[in-house]
Amino acid sequence: MKPSKADLPTRLLQNLAPWRNAVAWHIAFSGGLDSTVLLHLLARLSQTLSLPPLKAIHVHHGLQPAADAWPAHCQSVCDALGVAFQVVRVQVRPGASLERAAREARYGAFIEAIRVNEVLLTGQHRDDQAETLLFRLLRGAGVRGLSGMPQQRALGLGHLLRPLLDVTRAELQAYALEHQLSWIEDPSNQDRQFSRNFLRHQVLPVMLERWPQAVASMARSAMHLNEAQGLLDELAQIDLAPVRTVSGFDWLGVPSLDVSRLVSLSDARQRNAVSHWLAPLTRLPDSDHWSGWIDLRDATGDARPVWRLADGELHRSAGRVWWLSGAWLRSPSAVGHWADPSKPLALADNGVLTLTGQAPDGPLQIRYREGGERLHLPERGHRDLKRLLNERGVPGFIRGRLPLLYQGEQLLAVANLQGLNGNVREGWHLQWQPPGEDQGLS
Repeated sequence: MKPSKADLPTRLLQNLAPWRNAVAWHIAFSGGLDSTVLLHLLARLSQTLSLPPLKAIHVHHGLQPAADAWPAHCQSVCDALGVAFQVVRVQVRPGASLERAAREARYGAFIEAIRVNEVLLTGQHRDDQAETLLFRLLRGAGVRGLSGMPQQRALGLGHLLRPLLDVTRAELQAYALEHQLSWIEDPSNQDRQFSRNFLRHQVLPVMLERWPQAVASMARSAMHLNEAQGLLDELAQIDLAPVRTVSGFDWLGVPSLDVSRLVSLSDARQRNAVSHWLAPLTRLPDSDHWSGWIDLRDATGDARPVWRLADGELHRSAGRVWWLSGAWLRSPSAVGHWADPSKPLALADNGVLTLTGQAPDGPLQIRYREGGERLHLPERGHRDLKRLLNERGVPGFIRGRLPLLYQGEQLLAVANLQGLNGNVREGWHLQWQPPGEDQGLS
């Protein structure tokens, strides 16, 4: 039986029950129908119930002249409801998809606003879920994409919640009319050059004429696919457990997997496991663009293949695949003279270097590999550095950024490598803290 309008506050509270102890509830308030109803519902409920503090956030993209009047409208609505209000102005980067660029700018602003144990509430509803499913189906999405918008997910330091996903657009409009709410009609929502608008205004109405329950059916399919994705995630965790082995280079802080164990899985389970592992780190390619993984997996000998993805790269080296992003993809700048070895030395795009113990006499320099370096070892004489790195299985991607300590033209030490990183007799060691920035998406 279709829920009545009176059920809306109750259903909203039920969906938000696990989050009643949050520090704050932020409402993504565009001023449109959906967010206006959500804000009104929460403001009314807060008058009689103990709820977290409500705060409305309006993101101003500046993409059309009409939008300049929207913050004032939103402010007046919030003033009338007694809800704190904030406007965040963002710059939308130009690109092939204006929809996507605006969304990225909007969610970037939300991430900045949300703190630990705070939640962002958005007004997406069941019709939006159906449109999302249809849109992604036409783009050839897999199970993860077709599972639709999740009801909750992590967002920066907090969480994003969609408490109206079981509510129809018609129910929201009925509530707004009953309570004489006013809302903004965004002119861009009628522009059918945007794919979602085309689906909403030209495709779904035709489908609903033939299949009146199409929206409900598609939302139900999204729920089934979401459950299927959960099972795939559980399988990925099982498959990843034996390949997340301890490496001698875990001190790098770089995510990695043991390739030899991964290849024992079927191709489909490999893709599922690697996709699950990469999901928090980067946007994933579609199924037609996984040849990079095959090249990486099947590389032999001295080959050092790289699979370039949207937000970083996968490298294969020393029997593992390594996820590199941020500073790891920028070549470190030359260092030169180390004026005061008693103090840590910040290396441009390459972490921090520290010398413990009494530093060797004379002027010291920090350099990076250029080839042909030789290091004197007390019991082995002068040895080629490349061979020493090979003996220790040092991954290729860090060989060019390992800090080398020189005294004049003599190589004294290689940071962090046991037996090569100092002088035991003189009691000093060269310690390197690699780049520590985020390794991917939150």
